[in-house]
Amino acid sequence: MSQASPAPVVPSAAAPAVEMTHRQILEALSGLLLAMFVAMLSSTVVSNALPRIVSDLHGSQTGYTWVVVATMLAMTASTPIWGKLSDLFSKKLLVQLALVIYTVGSLVAAFAPSMEVLIGARVVQGLGVGGLTALVQVVIATMVSPRERGRYSGYVGATFALATVGGPLIGGVVVDSALGWRGCFFIGLPFALIAFFLLQRTLHLPVIKRPVNIDYLGATLIVGGISILLVWVSLAGNQFAWGSTTTAVLVALGALLLIAAVYVEAKVAIDPIIPMRLFKDRTISLATFASVMIGVAMFGSTVYLSQYFQVARGMTPTEAGLMSIAMVGGLFISSLTTGRIISNTGLWKRYLVGGMVLVVIGLSLLGTIDDKTSLVAVGAFMAILGVGLGATMQNLVLAVQNNVSMSDMGSASSVVAFFRSMGGSIGISTLGALLSYQVADKVTSGLAAIGIDGSGAESHSVPDMSTLPDPVRAVFEHAFGASIGELFLVAVPFAVVALVCVLFIKEVPLRTSNLDAEAEASPEVAAELHHAIASK
Repeated sequence: MSQASPAPVVPSAAAPAVEMTHRQILEALSGLLLAMFVAMLSSTVVSNALPRIVSDLHGSQTGYTWVVVATMLAMTASTPIWGKLSDLFSKKLLVQLALVIYTVGSLVAAFAPSMEVLIGARVVQGLGVGGLTALVQVVIATMVSPRERGRYSGYVGATFALATVGGPLIGGVVVDSALGWRGCFFIGLPFALIAFFLLQRTLHLPVIKRPVNIDYLGATLIVGGISILLVWVSLAGNQFAWGSTTTAVLVALGALLLIAAVYVEAKVAIDPIIPMRLFKDRTISLATFASVMIGVAMFGSTVYLSQYFQVARGMTPTEAGLMSIAMVGGLFISSLTTGRIISNTGLWKRYLVGGMVLVVIGLSLLGTIDDKTSLVAVGAFMAILGVGLGATMQNLVLAVQNNVSMSDMGSASSVVAFFRSMGGSIGISTLGALLSYQVADKVTSGLAAIGIDGSGAESHSVPDMSTLPDPVRAVFEHAFGASIGELFLVAVPFAVVALVCVLFIKEVPLRTSNLDAEAEASPEVAAELHHAIASK
């Protein structure tokens, strides 16, 4: 670094600035990145275990979906709350609390006797993961100026890639070992413990004391509305008809709760979880909407890749983990490279646009796969998607952080993460329901073609492929292979919408310092500062 980066600015005109050296930032970053690694590992280490988990606990395709959605939904619901708390309380204490919650959820999941208990434990895990993903970004933004943040965002991207690469591999090996799938939930615990004590020793930030006004009503309405709609999407067509009275009631209730949430956030809440004034900024509005679309496209489609490799291609969990290297290797290289370049130049939009173009291309190519596609081709398509995601995800958050004052840093960062997670929850749930329907339809027709009655609940189940006769196994392999390929095609339009949003974001070169207290006091002053920087 050419100069020391300022630490958080206390929202007071008289507040002195506390500076951190590059070495101090790296020391604090070690604990933060380990906490981020734990958060990422919670999903990636389990991904290749899911087919075995669902088979052992006698679950269905809906159960498979909800093991993932439960964590995503809890993370989505809690992210803005964690972000708001970070503007009120000690950030270090909050990160440590999130680690404790994650640990408790992991222990319950490891001993879960049924799908219901496992899904409940994943909710607890999600609460902790929501805190870790939101708070790590906020703390880094607090310690480092936007211009230098691209440099450290590369470390975040590398950590994300390491967890994404190592998670499936470690999880696959553990599932194939004597520990079985339950061992996957123990993997993150040592890392969580080390992160806890590293943060205690290295992270020292000023605690900003402000009046506490937690928006419990807004949080409850948001969580309730999203949850009801996701339950509807997951169960419709299986437990009840899409055009039934139950559908009408769930949709109406979910919509009313979300409308009420918007009203509460805009008019009632003293300190809203999602400050509606933030959306007056074009960059924040477009980045937020793009985050929803990216969440739907990315999470909704890629979460079923491990099922594709194990069910449609007959791979072991370890082999499925090895295949994931293609995508996360691209993500790893792209994230590190773009982070460095952006930090050096201060320009970021071209990498967002290029990344989204690659995401659209990668999803389109993956939309052509089935159970017979060459694995080399599948790996190449995944690598293209990974490169695109690596250039997009962290830099979208960076663009938003560059446009807000320090007093709103927690809220703005968590809003982007919230909507990306919400998009992911919607994508996983919706595409999971579509996958269940498509597989059931193909299995029924495929079994009928070989003289077997495949109607009923059996066509919705996720069987243990090793126990099936060869003709029946071939039917299930084709059903899952072709149907999962179709999910990527469904995800393409969402990625295109995200690309359009990114194209309309106005590029403001990254600031070399955080907005000071005087700029925070007036949006007009902040706007003038942005204009001055852009004209240099």
